[in-house]
Amino acid sequence: MWRILFLTLLVAGLPSLVRAQPQAPAWQACHGVAGPDGPVLSDCRPISGVVDPQGRELWIRSTLAAPTDARPRALYVAGVASSQAWLNGRPLGANGKPGPTARTEIPGRYQAILPIRETLWRPGENSLVLRLSSFHGGLRFAGPISALGVWPYPYPDRAVFLAVTFAATGALLAAAFGFGVIHAMRRTGSSLILAAMATIAALQAVVESLRALLNYLYPLHAWRMSAIWLLAAAFAVLLVAYAASRFLPKGRWPMIGLALVVVGVTALLPGFDSKTVWALVLGVALAAAPVAAGVRARTPGARPALAYLALFLTLALGFPEWLADFSYFLLAAGLLLPLLVVEVVRLGRDDRGREAALTRAAGRPDRLTVASARGVELVPTAEILAVVGADDYVELRLVGGRSLLHAARLEGLSSQLPDSFLRVHRSVIANLALAQRLERDGDRWRLHLSEGAPLPVSRSRQPALREALDAASV
Repeated sequence: MWRILFLTLLVAGLPSLVRAQPQAPAWQACHGVAGPDGPVLSDCRPISGVVDPQGRELWIRSTLAAPTDARPRALYVAGVASSQAWLNGRPLGANGKPGPTARTEIPGRYQAILPIRETLWRPGENSLVLRLSSFHGGLRFAGPISALGVWPYPYPDRAVFLAVTFAATGALLAAAFGFGVIHAMRRTGSSLILAAMATIAALQAVVESLRALLNYLYPLHAWRMSAIWLLAAAFAVLLVAYAASRFLPKGRWPMIGLALVVVGVTALLPGFDSKTVWALVLGVALAAAPVAAGVRARTPGARPALAYLALFLTLALGFPEWLADFSYFLLAAGLLLPLLVVEVVRLGRDDRGREAALTRAAGRPDRLTVASARGVELVPTAEILAVVGADDYVELRLVGGRSLLHAARLEGLSSQLPDSFLRVHRSVIANLALAQRLERDGDRWRLHLSEGAPLPVSRSRQPALREALDAASV
């Protein structure tokens, strides 16, 4: 419970810090050309919506007051566009090369920081002009420019944000490794789902942090945002699959199908942030349904799981702008790491139970102790028709048509089975107490038992088999 309280306070407090950013200036769209003494603008009109240079060349202008303190300033431009800027007719710099067509434009970086020299400022009003173009975005964005304005330089350090994100990423990768080891040992479906969830959340954390680590060319932004939504959607569907498998097994496939449809529909929403947030929110909401069924059925672990999903939804709806960027990774790590601990404890308990069963089985020579991924089963040897080798496992063919996989080798079993069992082929041990006849099939021999398919008999073992059958008939 203290983990949940800590995450709540941490994630709830961070958004208030970000909301204290300076406000972006008001912009006007103009007709413009680049002249020898700076840009020449005409017919300027206020921009009521977002600044959108997608598929065109766009000239914009804003009037700024001179700074009232000595702190250095810079122009920050972040988005899918190439840009060029002037302050009071003097060039500030360029990011790529904007142009009127895709052929003439040279794509710039997604983020550009253009420092402003103090000598460029004039007392009173200052004219800031930008030339933008975006012909290589790949997709059309609802908000192509994520940051545009003059703010103090340098920008607030994001080291704390990255440190926490990387810590969550490391925890998620550790959880993925742990669940992967458990799956390799026990072949449980739930551990495979949880390993996939942890891996996907860790990958999304890396992709989310990519913008702060690598200033990539803006055409790559469409691929990055598509990957973020796809990873979030995959996590949401896997979360529903885990919750349904754990708390509502009979409704697992209908719930997974519903999740695929509902989460998939988020691809039609405008804006990648909206797509990602709603994919996670809808996935968590759908996962809460089978968990609630588990609470009604008093399934162990259902109550804390439902409480955690409720926390996830509360924070997601309260601070949606931080869900995909930050809090999602903390919540995913906080969910998966306790599940890993619970799984390790459960496996330890199962191993102790298996050892106890093996100890009890030592005094039962009429039964074979079968170890598999499901546990330990004592199989009466009289019900075993044959033992067939299958690499590191053997298949026990039982009376009634049932079969079991046993984690043992054929050679090791030969000494554990009663004298009525004889090896008739390099990969087959037969129970002669259930044998009916030895029959020739062309140039091969087959041993027919009381039921099931006949067994192959190798030529080298045929004399010993005949001798054993004759002895049994006397």
